[in-house]
Amino acid sequence: MSLLKRTPLYDTHLAAGAKMVEFGGWLMPVQYEGILKEHQAVRTAAGLFDVSHMGEIEISGPGARNFLQGLIPNDVNRLKPGCAIYSPLCNPAGGIIDDLLVYQLEENQYLLVVNASNIDKDYRWIETQAEGQGDITIKNVSEVTGQLALQGPVAEKVLQKLTAINLSEIKYFCFVYGQVEGVQCLISRTGYTGEDGFELYFPAEHATALWNAILAAGQLEGVQPAGLGARDTLRFEACLPLYGHELTDEISPLMAGLGWTVKFNKPDFIGREALSKEKEAGVSHKLVGLEMIERGIPRQGYPVQREGQEIGWITSGTFAPTLNKNLGLAYVLVQYAEIGSELDVMVRNKPVKARVVPKPFYKREV
Repeated sequence: MSLLKRTPLYDTHLAAGAKMVEFGGWLMPVQYEGILKEHQAVRTAAGLFDVSHMGEIEISGPGARNFLQGLIPNDVNRLKPGCAIYSPLCNPAGGIIDDLLVYQLEENQYLLVVNASNIDKDYRWIETQAEGQGDITIKNVSEVTGQLALQGPVAEKVLQKLTAINLSEIKYFCFVYGQVEGVQCLISRTGYTGEDGFELYFPAEHATALWNAILAAGQLEGVQPAGLGARDTLRFEACLPLYGHELTDEISPLMAGLGWTVKFNKPDFIGREALSKEKEAGVSHKLVGLEMIERGIPRQGYPVQREGQEIGWITSGTFAPTLNKNLGLAYVLVQYAEIGSELDVMVRNKPVKARVVPKPFYKREV
């Protein structure tokens, strides 16, 4: 058994009383003072997340743009330096190898941010696709890169105390370079919680100093360290997909409701043929939101039924703290995906009534 990896903040988390768990090959904090408290902090003030376990892969060189255009279904030509796009990474059958962010750093330089559990898999896949292309360089910089995410309504106010960069000028899915508490960072504005917020990318050795500085700067505003537990309930309420749950090697972007990331009007890309056929034929299942009518929490893998017939499965489900409801995300046969449809979730082999409801469950007021 291989040893679990640790982020540069491992000791800091322990000192803060964090409960550590295995996640994607890493030892990560699942909670500090409690998932509900941390969830609420992000919705009302801000939470600080250690996301240094995420992977970063640099792709550079004169052929970088053309290579990425063929690698992912989204359109890299829409990018310019200082901006990012979200995209699945597909296999030839149209299944999702991973979902990632692509930042354009310079004219011929890009940064891919990938899920922690998929770093090695993604890197091998990308290297294999690049064989024989001498005009690009691929570099896994995950181990030397630290990443923090500050998410919540006061995130901008708090982070602004530590930088001369005018954070209000950073648009959604854009970034700038600048110093935060004297550390040179890539400061981006994307997020995975349904709230406004920022991500900082920086040399890993500065992780502890930045972590402590942000928490100190946000003490009056109620900023709290937040673990993976709150990160999951927050992304779930916003219906943001999680790899291994809503997204897998067998699920296509079209089935996952990510059709907007697949640009059929660009030249060939991996998975294009399979996705074109699926688009023409129509998807078999659709990702829907479920609200439990009867008492019970839908958990990943629970079957979904209609009149005793299995029609789908739960991908994620939990008690949603902001909404005070038991909710789930599920793939169901398209004929049962209409809003208002009543279905049964098999909770411990017993049918529990649920209703199809609109997604996302939570949307912040802008």
